[in-house]
Amino acid sequence: MIATSITEIEPIACFDDSPRGRLLLGAAYLFHKQGYAKTTVRELANFIGIQSGSLFHHFKSKDDILANVMHETIIYNHARLEQAVAKSDNLEQQLKNLIHAELTSITGDTGSAMAVLVYEWFALSKQRQDELLKLRNDYENIWLNVIEELKVLGKIQHDAFIWRRLLGGAIAWTVTWYRPDGKISLDELTEMVWEMVMR
Repeated sequence: MIATSITEIEPIACFDDSPRGRLLLGAAYLFHKQGYAKTTVRELANFIGIQSGSLFHHFKSKDDILANVMHETIIYNHARLEQAVAKSDNLEQQLKNLIHAELTSITGDTGSAMAVLVYEWFALSKQRQDELLKLRNDYENIWLNVIEELKVLGKIQHDAFIWRRLLGGAIAWTVTWYRPDGKISLDELTEMVWEMVMR
């Protein structure tokens, strides 16, 4: 069931409580729940509790709103990955920390926003995709650097880019089935994923 107003939904960690942040929160929620194409500007404004024209004090267009949801999500979770790597000098532990960090992003406090980033990427205009690609590549390079170093040590045998795509795809799909109150904890899921990819 889709919430009828922003007061009914959980905050998303990458958006603050400013009017702009609340707008992005509402957009991330609706774009995730019913899709970008099906969410109108009027519906988004009603959901947040403002006039439709007020949206354009903060953003130029609906495409601009989507791009900003993605931008804030990438920036927030990029910092999370950097922190994950900084926790250990051991490469295998760094990989485990990255898995845990991305699972947290996908299934936890930025889940809706990450789902929008994954599933609505091609709804963005080409210009906005190009603007965000550098940020997305910087995010991916954190992963690729650790994977490449593990490959040098002989811990990983396959092409780093393909290996990351397979792992990233597996993690991304957890949003469709994983429940924090379900059979396994996030730590247990992290361990399971790590063991699978390292064997």
